[in-house]
Amino acid sequence: MRNGIISRKTSETSIDVEVNLDGTGQYEISTGIGFLDHMLEQLSRHSLIDLKVKAVGDLHIDQHHTTEDTGIAIGEAVLAALGEKRGITRYGSAYAPMDETLTRCALDISGRPYFVWKVGFTMDRIGEWDTELIEHWFHSFATSAGITLHIENLYGSNNHHIVESCYKALARALRIAVEIDPRKADAIPSTKGKL
Repeated sequence: MRNGIISRKTSETSIDVEVNLDGTGQYEISTGIGFLDHMLEQLSRHSLIDLKVKAVGDLHIDQHHTTEDTGIAIGEAVLAALGEKRGITRYGSAYAPMDETLTRCALDISGRPYFVWKVGFTMDRIGEWDTELIEHWFHSFATSAGITLHIENLYGSNNHHIVESCYKALARALRIAVEIDPRKADAIPSTKGKL
């Protein structure tokens, strides 16, 4: 099993994360931000990555630190679980439709973090989560996991659907990329010999 365990403690947050890349999409999520919990449940279920997240943050100030540090810790746990990245498919892409909304995600587990975000919202909040923090979560995750990540909402009008389709597209693309390629199960998928 490819597991990653991260405990991230700062003066602003205390976050414990466990991932199992070879799981079945089981999750236990508690961040104190209801809509973020809902999205992380979608990420786990649709990627088949088992995910445990327990976050306690300074929500009496705002949601920024909890959002950012949760993205960082999950990214670090995925990176730890990948190890040398031997045998992984490496690339993944997916379209996620949700009613009137369609989002595309493409990613490369490259070791070179880069993030492209082409998503807009017409509301300041979804539930109690500030929509400006959603981009920040994805950026924090991609940077910590060492992933080149492109997310583009092609169209949609319902803000809830737009966010959820972003997480589901990431989940499906990640599921493909972390899978072991049976034709190259012992090889690192790079001409450099290292990712």
